[in-house]
Amino acid sequence: MERKIRTAIYARVSTSDGRQEAENQLAQLRQFAESPTWETAAEYIDHDSGGRADRAEFRRMFADAAQRRFDLVLVWALDRFTREGVAETFEYIKRLNSQGVQFVSFTEEHFRMTGPAGELMIAVAAWIAKQERTRISERVRGGVKSGDRARNPVGQAHW
Repeated sequence: MERKIRTAIYARVSTSDGRQEAENQLAQLRQFAESPTWETAAEYIDHDSGGRADRAEFRRMFADAAQRRFDLVLVWALDRFTREGVAETFEYIKRLNSQGVQFVSFTEEHFRMTGPAGELMIAVAAWIAKQERTRISERVRGGVKSGDRARNPVGQAHW
């Protein structure tokens, strides 16, 4: 009997305050990973921004990949993996590949690293994910500024 593909599931939500829940991603990823040829070896769940490389579970996943504890990383979507940018995304996937680990995006079949088209699509999506992270930051800052205006609608000085 052939050895099953050991799968690591990685899920991420941006906050830990209860407004977002990783369980939606995990339920579908677990179901997808149920296969006669796959077995789930580990799950890694972060509650942090995808623009940060110091996510605890993300780091632990890479440490386990270096120990060859799994053969494949399964994510919900590329922006759940990282929003750091094109170079960083490629570097992470290259690190996984160098350790014999494949990368699979559940919702984005075209991001599976099985050929040159996958690399191109990942580059485009990584750039879009980083731009979205920038827009989210701008909206948050804009919301804070508009909130300041709501307390001081005409921009009057506080004397």
